[in-house]
Amino acid sequence: MTRPRKMHLVAYLKTSPTASYAPGWRYPGAPLDDLWTPQRYEHIARVLEQARFDAAFFADEFGVPDVYKGSYADYLGRGGQLSLLDPMLLLPLMARVTTHIGLGSTLSTTFYGPYQLARSIGTLDLLSGGRAAWNVVTSASDYEARNAGMEGLPPKELRYDRADEVLEACCALWDGWDADALVLDREGGVFADASKVRYADYVGKHVSVRGPLSIPRTPQGRPVILQAGSSPRGREFAARWAEMIFCSHATKEDALAYVTDMRARIAAGGRVAEDVRILPSLLVVVGETDSIAREKAAFLDARTDPELVLASSSSLLGVDLSMIETAEGAERAAGNHGIAGSRDRMAQLARAQGISFAAAVRKPRGLLAGSPTTIADHMEDWFTSGACDGFVLPPTVFPATYEEFGRMVVPELQRRGLFRREYAGSTLRENVVNPG
Repeated sequence: MTRPRKMHLVAYLKTSPTASYAPGWRYPGAPLDDLWTPQRYEHIARVLEQARFDAAFFADEFGVPDVYKGSYADYLGRGGQLSLLDPMLLLPLMARVTTHIGLGSTLSTTFYGPYQLARSIGTLDLLSGGRAAWNVVTSASDYEARNAGMEGLPPKELRYDRADEVLEACCALWDGWDADALVLDREGGVFADASKVRYADYVGKHVSVRGPLSIPRTPQGRPVILQAGSSPRGREFAARWAEMIFCSHATKEDALAYVTDMRARIAAGGRVAEDVRILPSLLVVVGETDSIAREKAAFLDARTDPELVLASSSSLLGVDLSMIETAEGAERAAGNHGIAGSRDRMAQLARAQGISFAAAVRKPRGLLAGSPTTIADHMEDWFTSGACDGFVLPPTVFPATYEEFGRMVVPELQRRGLFRREYAGSTLRENVVNPG
């Protein structure tokens, strides 16, 4: 019997009070006094698990953006989307207070080697009982590359070629332990069956690793892979590796075109296209009624800092937008830098709203403001039309967005039969495969 199709929900987190929506940290209800406390991250893990989210992952960067006007003054000074803490040190705290929700971080294949990545993520999967996720990125900015000891960012094609090898090498390391290799026979004096542990002996053009990995085989074998490929080469990479694809589109039509393209690429690579979950981002403001939600959204929009919005857009596109007015100019100036998906979304927004690209990059992320019914209607429309398999939700205001969404929208989605009431499995991959 065919299992009913249900949505997947993933939370997009940052280790700072701003995540995607620039004015969010200025909302009076957004706490700022707990940024360095474990309780902040434990609380949100509990909230998201209670709402039955598939997973939460931290978006992360390897530095402080200084693209806008060649300085970090506006981005840092006005409260941009920063990485104030190392997410890999927070995720075990979140794992301690939860039992089902998947937990992941962004880690770059350009800056880290396969052994370090396989060991770190494998540790998280063991500690969490099989709930680790890896948001794989190749990075997109020179300021990050310089912090990794490079003169600048390698070309995009080279970054993705290296990423393919890093994933191959990580898989060879993870697969180097059989599930029953660890014996732990105290009386017999046998700690492990060494015949069931193998060298990786991976040699590629860009990376090599001998192994064996010091981490035993984890509950999932390997983490669930998230990816956000948008450029042609990025889509090729996502089609090969991703189990959940994070994307960002301004309209449902653009989302449908993306899904069609990605399904074809995935199938062409020999995978089952429907096994890969495609999840566009969605920023919401929830109110008991539509008018209450619109009033809250207007309150937030009134706190928009135009310089911070432009600094944020500059960082995403990899170009100083104080000097650029067109999409074509931004793409030329960015060259090897920037996130193609963000540039596409801004161009889509300009087209959909009949405004210039220069105006689009000066607008904060669009909000869906409404009652639980209104928001569920929108999500159901995209989901049932095939534009997505669920959504990635950044917080408009942290943690209130997730608290209100879990309290008001999730029950409405459950009532419609669109979202799980309980987790079906104990590992993240089990819950991705079977959404309940």
